[in-house]
Amino acid sequence: MFDVPLLIGGQAVAAADGRTFDRLSPLTGEVVSRAAAASVEDANAAVAAAQTAFPAWSALAPNERRRRLLKCADLMESKAEAFMAAASETGAAANWYGFNVHLAAGMLREAASMTTQINGEVIPSDVPGSFAMALRQPCGVVLGIAPWNAPVILGTRAIAMPLACGNTVVLKASELSPHTHRLIGQVLQEAGLGDGVVNVVTNAPEDAPAIVEALIANPAVRRVNFTGSTQVGRIVGELAARHLKPALLELGGKAPLLVLDDANLDAAVEAAAFGAYFNQGQICMSTERLIVDNRIADDFVEKLARKTKTLVAGDPNHSESVLGSLVDVSAGERIKALVEDAVSKGARLVTGGQLEGSIMQATLLDGVTPEMKLYYEESFGPVAVVIRADGDDALVGKANDSEFGLSAAVFSRDVSRAMGIAQRIESGICHINGPTVHDEAQMPFGGVKSSGYGSFGAKASIEHFTQLRWITIQNEPRHYPI
Repeated sequence: MFDVPLLIGGQAVAAADGRTFDRLSPLTGEVVSRAAAASVEDANAAVAAAQTAFPAWSALAPNERRRRLLKCADLMESKAEAFMAAASETGAAANWYGFNVHLAAGMLREAASMTTQINGEVIPSDVPGSFAMALRQPCGVVLGIAPWNAPVILGTRAIAMPLACGNTVVLKASELSPHTHRLIGQVLQEAGLGDGVVNVVTNAPEDAPAIVEALIANPAVRRVNFTGSTQVGRIVGELAARHLKPALLELGGKAPLLVLDDANLDAAVEAAAFGAYFNQGQICMSTERLIVDNRIADDFVEKLARKTKTLVAGDPNHSESVLGSLVDVSAGERIKALVEDAVSKGARLVTGGQLEGSIMQATLLDGVTPEMKLYYEESFGPVAVVIRADGDDALVGKANDSEFGLSAAVFSRDVSRAMGIAQRIESGICHINGPTVHDEAQMPFGGVKSSGYGSFGAKASIEHFTQLRWITIQNEPRHYPI
């Protein structure tokens, strides 16, 4: 069992009132993590620590911030085994957490490279003798709220670029992966960022609304970023707007993968299987909709069914398991209900659908229509649905028939044709002849519609985590009208 204290001002501390909460294994029901259950008082203490650390951190020379962030990346990679051991919090395979660490370290290195790229500009002024500039400066304290599904990647992403821009951070950990998120803070603290530069708050599930509201309302918090469900993202966005805090929101998805009539079906099948079932489909970019031209749909479904049957889900500690566990039993029950609704309304269950506790087998359905909940609702599980259409225009129409718009993919041997389609798809991200699940630290990552607004990723996020200021120098006597 992992003991998880708060990280405030560089110190491991218990909640002020001594309360804790338990995170249970989705596979065994045993306690995996016992974490401090922060109160509003603790949350405000974390913000105060970040505010105290801000002047010194923001005043560091950019290359010194770079040096420290690079050290963080190296230390994070050296702690890969510790992170992989924490996979029991969510029931994921250890190699998924290992991949998380690799990409998260890359995010820290990319952020480090940005410390000297936070640029302003000189703007011509009509006032004689006035030298005008637009400068980007650190904002202050940034609140990052990260989810459990890719905890190391998304926890690190919530803080890496804010730090590179000269801000200090409070990370509100997920209630489902408190130890993993706390471990990120511990690594950064050990690497020598400085006391209070990164603070980590863990809270009991029932306290989340009060903790989030208190953190956003705190006057010292100047920016908010959130990754998670659209439902909670709306709440975070409303709270941020109420307190006039800019927010960067990366929310849910229902990613379409379009298979055109000239596509390489073998390549499309491999990408579809990876995108739909990797990490049990619990990724915001997961391929949920396979939108396939009728002329090749039968062949595609047959090939994908064969591939899907090889992806056996089970205890991730067993060598025969290709896929691991869902985050909890209730997730499986919710997903199973969506599958049963579709089948009851005429969809064909091609393969999968079996649920045992938190283990759900990779599931493929054909003939899904708008009357079925799975057509529109995000399953966030190992489920992919085939939606058939005739011709490119119909495929694009089906792809855009969703409230979500995060990631998408198009498969075609004609790249120019695919590019034209990609530009018509309403999504923040689109890959041609590649999977919908794809992330790189230097790329602009964000969605449209109900998938949120703003972009994480290196240069794209500088505008979110800096304040643009207009500053002038009057070099000559100035004439005034009075």
